[in-house]
Amino acid sequence: MFTIKKLLKLNRSGVTCLLLFMLVSCNQAQKRDYLNESGEIFDQRMKWWRDAGFGMFIHWGAYAVPAGVYKGEEIAGIGEWIMDKAQIPVQEYEEFARRFNPVKFDAKEWVRIAKDAGMKYIVITSKHHDGFCLWHTELTDYNIIDYTPYDRDILKELSKACKNADIKLCFYHSIMDWHHPDAKGDNFPDYRENYLKPQLKELLTGYGDIGVLWFDGEWIEEWTEEQGKDMYNYVRNLQPDIIINNRVGKGRKGMQGMNKGSEYAGDFGTPEQSILEGKSDLDWESCMTMNDTWGFKKHDHNWKSSKMLIHNLVDIAAKGGNYLLNVGPTSEGMIPGPSVERLSEMGDWMNVNSEVIYNTIPFEFYKEGENIRFIKSKSEEFIYAVALEWPGETLKLESVKADEGTDVILLGYEIPLKWETDSDDNFVIRLPVELQEQENRPCKYAWVFRIEGWKNGKME
Repeated sequence: MFTIKKLLKLNRSGVTCLLLFMLVSCNQAQKRDYLNESGEIFDQRMKWWRDAGFGMFIHWGAYAVPAGVYKGEEIAGIGEWIMDKAQIPVQEYEEFARRFNPVKFDAKEWVRIAKDAGMKYIVITSKHHDGFCLWHTELTDYNIIDYTPYDRDILKELSKACKNADIKLCFYHSIMDWHHPDAKGDNFPDYRENYLKPQLKELLTGYGDIGVLWFDGEWIEEWTEEQGKDMYNYVRNLQPDIIINNRVGKGRKGMQGMNKGSEYAGDFGTPEQSILEGKSDLDWESCMTMNDTWGFKKHDHNWKSSKMLIHNLVDIAAKGGNYLLNVGPTSEGMIPGPSVERLSEMGDWMNVNSEVIYNTIPFEFYKEGENIRFIKSKSEEFIYAVALEWPGETLKLESVKADEGTDVILLGYEIPLKWETDSDDNFVIRLPVELQEQENRPCKYAWVFRIEGWKNGKME
């Protein structure tokens, strides 16, 4: 180890070379290449996310003020794209940001709604394409503190509430920016190095441990896969354990969301408003809305039913993915009532059946017919057969068998169910007479049967 005395004994050239060596070594340590980590380290980093299964997406910003209406006209398309769809000039759109005053925002209440629904993580738009920032950034005054009547850092409050509730806080961040003058064209490198990256550094050094950085807007022509790889390493060097979606680079294949090849950056695929047709060897997460828009749009009342949302959750889990379900709060800071109602019903279902969503992996056969989904516990101790419609007096399964004497439990009922093997070698579960009355069943919309001592019921 070098001491001051030893350094003083070196000639000027030696000292210069040594300092340069130390500087380069330090710089190399700070700029570790995370693109080629081992499978073991990758699995360790992804573990909490894979086990979580269910998260909340929050699209919120200045676009909640017009709420889909511009100059008295309903604007077609999703709410957060109103600046683009209505071709609103920057200076005019800034007036919506000036009026953004979420006086009813309550971080604890938002987190409670997510937690009660059974969600394990929250992904919120730190900055969407319109460029408005939900934290007190020093890079621009176009933010929640400096530009609006509201004098509170939204992300600080949400970070604290998430930590107290053991919910992982994650950030969505747009690569593109309609507000910044250098975010398009020849000046893009300056925007990237002196605005985009420094803002990400603020987010990843000032708000605690962040679970996921969820990029978007990577489709612009200025962005390249090379920049995506550089950004991936930049972010991982700030928070080595963070998970980054595949929209950091150019690998995403349309709305289907999966990578075109293994050479692209990103830790998981991002199907948008869709669910994969089948299983995948890659990690993936379906991001979906409850109605037709991400950001709040006051005339959009096309709400999916609680039944559909629960069926989506089950289908995604059976195929090995995560479900990132969106809410679009109002400009006052309220999660819309229909969203809260549906999340409450999902929470009621999760209170009974959460073990089929958390810490589970796909079974070899993820479905049987249209109304049965199979999911396996991570320990492989149980197979779960999920009936998406009430099966009646019996549930017949071809894909699973059980050893003699094993217990079959309907989650929430707890009394072991009788079962038998029929003449066609099907596994037949018998359901008690009392459960034929809907009010006696432990939950609504989907019923989970836990089978212990299982074995594969289909021949190779």
